[in-house]
Amino acid sequence: MDINMVLGGQDSVLLASSPDQVVSRLKHPCEEQDRSCSPSVLCSVSSTWKDGLLNRKRPFVGRCCHSCTPQSQGRLFNSSIPSLGLRNVIYINETHTRHRGWLARRLSYVLFVLERDVHKDMFARNVVDNVLNNTRVQSAIEEVASETKPDQKAASKVRRKARGFLQEMVANISPSLIRLTGWTLLKLFNGFFWSIQIHKGQLEMVKKAASEYNAPLVFLPVHKSHIDYLLITFILFCHNIKAPHIAAGNNLNIPIFSTLIRKLGGFFIRRKMDETPDGKKDVLYRALLHAYAEELLQQQQFLEVYLEGTRSRSGKLSPARAGILSIVVDTLCAGAIPDVLIVPVGISYDRIIEGNYNSEQLGKPKKNESLWGVACGVWRMLRKNYGCVRVDFTQPFSLKEYLDTQRSRNLPAPLTLEQILIPTIIAARPDEAVFNREEEEHPDSRELSDEPWRRQVISNLAKHILFTANKSSAIMSTHIVACLLLYRHRQGVLLSKLVEDFFNMKEEILSRDFDLGFSGNSEDVVMHALNLLGNCVNVTSTNKNTEFIIAPSNTVPALFELNFYSNGLFHVFIADAIIACSALAMLREQITEGELGTSSTLLSQERLICRAAGLSHFLSNEVIIALPCQTVYQVFHDAVTRLIQYGVLIVADVDQEELSPSEEPWPKKFPEPLSWRSDEEDEDSDFGEEQRDRYLKKCCTQEKVYWMTRVNLI
Repeated sequence: MDINMVLGGQDSVLLASSPDQVVSRLKHPCEEQDRSCSPSVLCSVSSTWKDGLLNRKRPFVGRCCHSCTPQSQGRLFNSSIPSLGLRNVIYINETHTRHRGWLARRLSYVLFVLERDVHKDMFARNVVDNVLNNTRVQSAIEEVASETKPDQKAASKVRRKARGFLQEMVANISPSLIRLTGWTLLKLFNGFFWSIQIHKGQLEMVKKAASEYNAPLVFLPVHKSHIDYLLITFILFCHNIKAPHIAAGNNLNIPIFSTLIRKLGGFFIRRKMDETPDGKKDVLYRALLHAYAEELLQQQQFLEVYLEGTRSRSGKLSPARAGILSIVVDTLCAGAIPDVLIVPVGISYDRIIEGNYNSEQLGKPKKNESLWGVACGVWRMLRKNYGCVRVDFTQPFSLKEYLDTQRSRNLPAPLTLEQILIPTIIAARPDEAVFNREEEEHPDSRELSDEPWRRQVISNLAKHILFTANKSSAIMSTHIVACLLLYRHRQGVLLSKLVEDFFNMKEEILSRDFDLGFSGNSEDVVMHALNLLGNCVNVTSTNKNTEFIIAPSNTVPALFELNFYSNGLFHVFIADAIIACSALAMLREQITEGELGTSSTLLSQERLICRAAGLSHFLSNEVIIALPCQTVYQVFHDAVTRLIQYGVLIVADVDQEELSPSEEPWPKKFPEPLSWRSDEEDEDSDFGEEQRDRYLKKCCTQEKVYWMTRVNLI
């Protein structure tokens, strides 16, 4: 029998006699409306939220670091920028062109792309010859030639080899193809995305940086999908910002497709720099890549680099591979360019077009890209809808300012794995290893040799960029629904309860200053997310057949896919989860040791944070807990404060005489943390000396204990 569905507000209900088909029949909340008015779930572009969110303003994400780049934070930004709101990039009509009338409405896409400011003079010229004449490349050619036969013929042969490498590598941007691709993408994206949302204030800062500053921009997005390449170029094209040169892996260097990539700005680099038969360092290729990137920067060309190197298979950030970033830093430090503006970019999808990475998660080898695979992927995309996309361009910051700031700081040498583990193994005081590293005998950063300082600065910069891009990425509805089903309602939940929990979780996310990639009625948004999650969820009816029970599918591929989308929330709650895990572990230790008295239920805040800091080291490849300019103490102190505000932990009123000897306050004081907040927030902060030695106890209500256990699972 048919399923009748009524979508219309908080009182809408589902009536069905075939619950297995409910998810496939769920429609987008705006599907029956005029898309010119409501192009997506994120219909509203106002700064307030619907559905009873207490008129909370949409957080403006992506400000650059106050501690590392204070001057950049004041540039390009004014108080009106956050209120500019959102825009759906793929919604184009006659109002976006200089023409009006019936014909303009019919040809709005064509007129729009023809009016974009893109021409040949914007892009690099004589790149191959300039790179081959670069002194670094000339030295590499002579070095390689001397290893074979030190004569003129050997040098000419190596030079021809270098030219061949360059011809395989370099981009050859075509303005006419960019226009044609812009028109094609408008058609395609409107077919399989509901919307591609950007914040107009963020783009305003990028446009101002591109036009008013005599410095190239380097865009550094998170990497979720192959669409990322096209997405950034398309958005910049729509806003009259010249297309960047994109560093792409040579796995995409396949016939026909590679030509298209080069014409759109892509240049191919090896996935492994030293792909030589003998495995030795390929001096020539490294020199060519360095000289090519330097030449682009000197000609004021924009770059787009994916620090993760490959698409995330888990939904979380991958560790940074800072090869190209190190070239940018070296070029600036050598004085070849006056400055570079760094732009981290966050990208969030309701659903990625690749579908899932289940086969790779199950241990199967990655399939190589091919022309047939690309064609099948395009055909698959045209047959499905992938919901909404949100792209967040963060505030550009000066790389020169960042490096100058790092030179003025004492950069400690990074801890090795042995240094991290040994204090725990021998039951040493972990605070000495984690918090008091300023007491270690290490030279000032200016006295370090150039190479260790350079490596540490580049590593910190890469982490800084990835952390900022990830924090700026909007949380999508599929992330929240997948997380709730996988961790809170594994056995199933009524639709009404799922909607309630969805509402509460988005409140939690907003309270942490993360933005959401959706708005509107919670019930409609939840059903939209269930539709996108498809076969990952099962729907059964209640006895009265008036409401439905939603449960995650128990198949391994479905659970892997739900885990992928739920990991979109991983960085939001990770600090709270680590504190909750550490608190439960300490309480269990007290029970195991059979401690008696008042102190048996008390937790030292300092010891709790120290335990959490030790645990966070084991997650360093899973998530970036804090910015390199922050201390983990600050991050976990904020997490403890949140748990106290939620009532999960309670501040104990205990006299010092009541404490057992094992729970004495630590005499050592933690170093003052560097802050990435504004001066006003630092002045108002309650992060004071008097709170560092307070004692906590767990709330005994079942609800709070349940919350702590669940956040521990996340």
